[in-house]
Amino acid sequence: MTAVDFGDSIDVLERSIFQPLPSAWTWMCGGDSMAAVQRVALETTETTWTVVDRSFQLVEPVESFLEYGRQLDYRPNTTRAYAQSLAQWWSFLEDTDTLWNAVKLSDFGDFVASLRQRSQFDSIRQIKPQRLRSSNTVRLRVQVVMSFYSYQAACGVEAAPFLWQQGQRTSGRYLGFLDHISRRTPQKRATVRIRTTTKSLPLLSPLTIDALQAAEAHYEASRGEWVGDLRYRLLWALLAETGMRIGEALSLQHRDWNTSRGTQTATISIVSRPHPHGLAAKSGEREIHVGSRLDRLYADYVWWLCDAGADAVMIDWDSSYIFCNVKKPPLFAPMRPESVYAHLDLMKRQDLDLPAEATPHWFRHTHATALLLTGTPVHVVSRRLGHANVQTTMNTYGHVTESAELEALANWRAYVEGWERPNA
Repeated sequence: MTAVDFGDSIDVLERSIFQPLPSAWTWMCGGDSMAAVQRVALETTETTWTVVDRSFQLVEPVESFLEYGRQLDYRPNTTRAYAQSLAQWWSFLEDTDTLWNAVKLSDFGDFVASLRQRSQFDSIRQIKPQRLRSSNTVRLRVQVVMSFYSYQAACGVEAAPFLWQQGQRTSGRYLGFLDHISRRTPQKRATVRIRTTTKSLPLLSPLTIDALQAAEAHYEASRGEWVGDLRYRLLWALLAETGMRIGEALSLQHRDWNTSRGTQTATISIVSRPHPHGLAAKSGEREIHVGSRLDRLYADYVWWLCDAGADAVMIDWDSSYIFCNVKKPPLFAPMRPESVYAHLDLMKRQDLDLPAEATPHWFRHTHATALLLTGTPVHVVSRRLGHANVQTTMNTYGHVTESAELEALANWRAYVEGWERPNA
């Protein structure tokens, strides 16, 4: 571990196994290594990411941009994604001997081509070419690079001024009802734009969701108890009914689940707090109403944990995590998302009609689609998902209400009948 000084929030740069490895081209030709993402440990025990060049030196312009994002409370995973895109851009600059503040428009065209081809070396000829990157992936990588230059321009650095041009504002997919009276002032438009296509959302049918839950655990009335792993049945039911991200679900503590009392509907509070595995409430803090069936399942799960000995181990039940280890040590410690993904892969081997590409995030898409197909207003769906604005919801799910084919997927109206989804 080597001490470095590049900002008040970063104190220790860890190398060891995280040191970038030479590329295949370097190994064959003996050249320098490429710029790469570097994990950084903070004094607060949190983890963040930065970019180092081919000589393992900190890329200061990139670090200043990433530090700006940290000050705006960007999540570690977001910082890592930004760092990965900027590491590819810096590698491209190093390979072409181009200064970052002296780039030309043609450099961005070459960079886009290298992203699509998954290689920045024109000299390499692969026997079996790799599949091209999708336009959506390329667009996200380029957007990060353009944000980097936008930040530098705001700091007074004259670099890549051609990336934005003055133009009249154009309408998008969603406009406010008073937009027609707003002042039409020229706004900057991006010069480099990647055309993308709208892909169909990955969805799970209600029959598949029910079959998955039944395969995890079922209630035997003769024995008066649940048989199986009730933890995963609750997790899948929670994701399906609330549209939470997997990180939000695994971050829940027992004090966040407010069970129903009398006429009061049960709610779950999404709270931003440090997590042992670095998980965070990416979609922001909010309160989600849930139905009585899910609330009853949670109550059964609490007793199920007690039968497993959790009440004797958990000193502070309220601050203990709902989803915890029950089979492997450390017992009753918070689960890792990797464990959930691995378990879902095991369930795909059963006859449950689970697509091979399915991930826990599919439940979120399925939940939003189900609400929209049953006539729930877009602004209600947006607030339930935790989107920053309605535009985000419209961009992702705006085509759902326009496609009658999705209604044939299943009888969504009957499936979501027990869901509680008030305006809050």
